[in-house]
Formats: sequence, structure tokens, C-alpha cells
Amino acid sequence: MTQSLHMPLQFTQLTEALMADPAPRYGFVEFAETWNGRLAMLGFVIGLATELLTGQGILQQIGLG
Repeated sequence: MTQSLHMPLQFTQLTEALMADPAPRYGFVEFAETWNGRLAMLGFVIGLATELLTGQGILQQIGLG
């Protein structure tokens, strides 16, 4: 039994939309700000998890506290 190696339709549509859009992808554009927010949320959650696991604050972990 072989599986299909096709990408999900949603990913394919997103890729095609990004390739067809001539708008710049740098600076203060919605695309960049969306990813900036996502990465900031991820960093915040990782920071909290690290504090919970080690019992030390972030500043203590890097030697400033």
C-alpha cells in the first residue's frame, strides 16, 4: 500500500498566494508583524517553562540576577 505524497491543499494554496503576491515581505507589513507576534508568544512560553523547570528567573539563569 502506497501513500500519496501530496501536500495538504491548504498549504499549497498558501504557497501559491505568497508566490503570486508582489507585495514586499519586510518592514512593518502584516505578514512580518504576524510572525513577530507568534515568535514573541513562543519565546514567552519557553521562558515561563524554563523558570518553572529550573526554579530560577531568567535573569538568574544568565547570571544577571
